[in-house]
Amino acid sequence: MRLYAGSSGQFVEDTVLNQIAGKLKNAFFSYYRYNPPQAEVNSWQNSLRAMAGILQYGDLLDHGVMLEYQLPLTRISHRL
Repeated sequence: MRLYAGSSGQFVEDTVLNQIAGKLKNAFFSYYRYNPPQAEVNSWQNSLRAMAGILQYGDLLDHGVMLEYQLPLTRISHRL
């Protein structure tokens, strides 16, 4: 499951246009069939704005971005 995937340039644009949290919220609803808590939406809005600023400042606009990617559950076995 991933809630957002695209180029870093598109991510910056979505963030600057205040669309990123809405896109994540819609994808969350499509996947889980309920809305995320407002605190989570606020967190996306605030933290991703900072991340977009870093990408823009570093001129890293031709890379890929994936957000809220859920790693598969794995079992780790320890050998002694």
